[in-house]
Amino acid sequence: MLNVTPDSTTLFTVAPDASNETLITNSYETFTSVSTLLLDLSEDLNGKHRDIALAIHQLSELGVLMTAKLLDREVPRPG
Repeated sequence: MLNVTPDSTTLFTVAPDASNETLITNSYETFTSVSTLLLDLSEDLNGKHRDIALAIHQLSELGVLMTAKLLDREVPRPG
């Protein structure tokens, strides 16, 4: 029997030459997507499971706020 163990260290990587703007923007979009998915999921849950999903959503929203602030600092909008 063949037992192949993939090299998980190279399965997903972040480009070493990615700019700060690219990294921050993608982080912001990822947090925003997670927040949206959690809200959608919470609508289908009840009780403790809904509370947990909403708590995770709140944490992800903190990530959105922090990355948005960092994006504003690193990539100021014109005007």
